[in-house]
Amino acid sequence: MGEHPMKPVTFLVALAGLAGCDAQVESRKAEVPAAEHATATAPVAAPLTAAGPAATLQPETAVELQQAASVVSLDPLTRQGGGLTAKLFGTAGGDPAMNGLYTHIAFFQGPADGWRVFRLGDVLEYRILSEAPGRVDLELTESTMDPASTTIGSRTRRVIVGWSLATDGSAPATVTVTPAR
Repeated sequence: MGEHPMKPVTFLVALAGLAGCDAQVESRKAEVPAAEHATATAPVAAPLTAAGPAATLQPETAVELQQAASVVSLDPLTRQGGGLTAKLFGTAGGDPAMNGLYTHIAFFQGPADGWRVFRLGDVLEYRILSEAPGRVDLELTESTMDPASTTIGSRTRRVIVGWSLATDGSAPATVTVTPAR
């Protein structure tokens, strides 16, 4: 089969069309907030070059690592003060189409005792709205199902998760979850 050279007029029309598309993209970039634009245009690092032999790893077999690998969301609570170390975390579980993010709050008790963990619920996602000593305000998105029609929907609700702060920085014995607006 013979090759057909592109005609100069066709080439110029195609080039003008592409230039118009580029101008539209550039004009839309101005509409993007600065933070989004910076993220979208962040430079990509050059790939690394090997500088020695590769180490072959074998899979870990400790049972507790299976649970650790299920963590899909982790948010340290950094405004607690008094030496209290706390975090929110979610583990994957259940049916991801109907919630499936088992959401917890945990307080570090020390090397001997580990973490004191409280399960807050089973949701699609959580978002921290604010945090203060002894408190974190959350927005929870959840799947719902109408029992009569089995129609799946969603709802968003807000809660205040609270606890008493000990003067010695120890983990609280209980946590409360209060509906909020």
